[in-house]
This record gives sequence, structure tokens and C-alpha cells, in this order.
Amino acid sequence: MGDHTDYNEGVVLPMAIDRAVTVELVSEDVPVLEIRSDAYGTAVLNVDQPLDDRSLLRLAPAWVRLVAAMVDAARHRSGGSLHISSSLSAGSGLSSSAALSVALAQVFGVTGSALQIARIAQRAEHRLGVPVGLMDPWASAGGRRGYALLIDCSSLEATEVAVPSEARFVVVDSGRPRSLGATGYAERVRQCRAASAVVGPLGLAEEVDLEAIRDPILRRRARHVVTECGRVRRCATALERGDLDAVGALMAESHRSLTGDFEVSTPELDELVELLCAHDGVHGARLTGAGFGGCVVAISRPGALDIAALGRRAWEVRPADGMLASSVP
Repeated sequence: MGDHTDYNEGVVLPMAIDRAVTVELVSEDVPVLEIRSDAYGTAVLNVDQPLDDRSLLRLAPAWVRLVAAMVDAARHRSGGSLHISSSLSAGSGLSSSAALSVALAQVFGVTGSALQIARIAQRAEHRLGVPVGLMDPWASAGGRRGYALLIDCSSLEATEVAVPSEARFVVVDSGRPRSLGATGYAERVRQCRAASAVVGPLGLAEEVDLEAIRDPILRRRARHVVTECGRVRRCATALERGDLDAVGALMAESHRSLTGDFEVSTPELDELVELLCAHDGVHGARLTGAGFGGCVVAISRPGALDIAALGRRAWEVRPADGMLASSVP
């Protein structure tokens, strides 16, 4: 829970899942990094000196730019060979770019807290023109098995929230891929900034404050952020007391807000949410990630959804250790 609230100083409730991006680095005392991606092919990157933003954005192929940005962010100046594999599908809304950034930070020798690692990953994506918040890399770095993270993006404090063991999470691909750089994500960020110029940080605003926003589109964008922050807090409370029906209802409410007020859903996502919620034992469903395509996540009772019968790419996932917890011996 908590889409589009992190870059508005709001609250979010993500969890790391048991799917991953894996990066293997063999360092050599050479100025070139040879990169092999199972999904995208091969590329060669000079790492002996920093890249300015213009040079970074001219790199080809495009997929290597995030690697280059993380090389600069980590001040990694030795070459060698880098292999990238993944059980996360790019464009699925499952934060594959954040997972890659966090994995690269680890192999490039970055140390620190989950927040510190998330900030480095965020800066790398910002250099590529994608104005992401902190939620995805923070969860990728700091998640823990069996827990979600309640993150306050204003105070930058995180609290673990236990996820009931009987909860089942199923992620289903809508069949419509998305790329944040090629969607309206940056436009939503600009709209939220315009609204916050009137009422202050949207994550700290109240619904009554929204009356001061004259533009109806900006008011709807702000209303999503304000109401989503309330849903995040109520969802954390519902998880703690094991009320999965309440969690599901909040997820469905969140999806309606993302569809109506924030306008980041698609017909494919809406149809899939409706399809999943029609199954007996499904508590609720919503789009996951920034929207504009990707996946839907459903919460259900055990056995309520037969993945093989859905006729789509789907995965049952569970709250798992992020990079910091999984690297502890």
C-alpha cells in the first residue's frame, strides 16, 4: 500500500518479496566493465572516470544506463565482468529497477543503512530522469521475512509490521508492460508538486486543506495522496490485528483511488482486479507499483486462487528478507 505517497512525504507500507535480481561481479584491475544481462544481452562500460548527466543519457543500449549511474554513485572505478539475472520481470511493476540498484550497491561495496542505500539508488534513477521516491529501494534493502515496512517518508522512520502467516499474496501480470520513463509518472510528480505548492507536502495535509487547490485535476491528485496515507495507516493496523478482510477492502479502495483520482490504472488492470475479487476467498486486490500497466496483487485465504487456472503469468509471493537481512551470515 502507498502508491505515489513516498515522493509526497507520506507513508507507505511495502514488503520485500521472495523474487530477486541477482548480480555477480568479478573485479579486475582494468578500466572496462563487461556486462551480461540474461534479459537484455551484453554491453561494455568504461568505469575509469565519472560520467556527466548528458554523457550518461547518451549511453547505449539504454538498459546499461542504470548500471552506469550506480557505478558513479558508488564511486566504483574497477572493471571486470558483471552478470545480471532476475526472477523479476521488467515492466511488471515489481520494482525490478530498485532491486537492481540495491544489488549493484552491494557488489560495488556500498555500506550503510537501508535508508542510506535507498538514497543512493534514488539518486541514480533521478539522474536518468525518473523522479522515483524512496519506497522501492528502501524495501528492497531493508525488508525482513514475515514483515511489511511502515515507512514515514517525512520523518524517514520505518517500523516493521507483522504479516499474518495465513495471508496469501498472488501477483498477476496484466499483460501490459510499463516503463516509468515512458509513462505519465513524471507528470504525476509534477502535478503533486504543483498541489503541494498550495497546501504544503501532500503527505502531511488533511482533506479539508484540499479545498484551497483550485485546479480540479491537481485537487484529485492531492486527494489520492491524502486518502492513501490514511489507508496505509489503517492497513498497518489491520495487519497487526490479523483482519485480512479489512486489508482487502483497503486494497480495493486504494485501487479505486488510483483509477479515479490519480488516473494511473488501465482497462487491463481494472479488469484483472475485478476478475480476482470475484473469487471466493480473495479479500481484495489492487494494481501494484506506479500503475500504467504491470501487475495486480491480490490478498487471499490459502488455496483461494489456483495460479495455473488463471491463464496468465502469476506468482504467489511472501514477505521476504531484503538485501541487508539476506546478507547477514
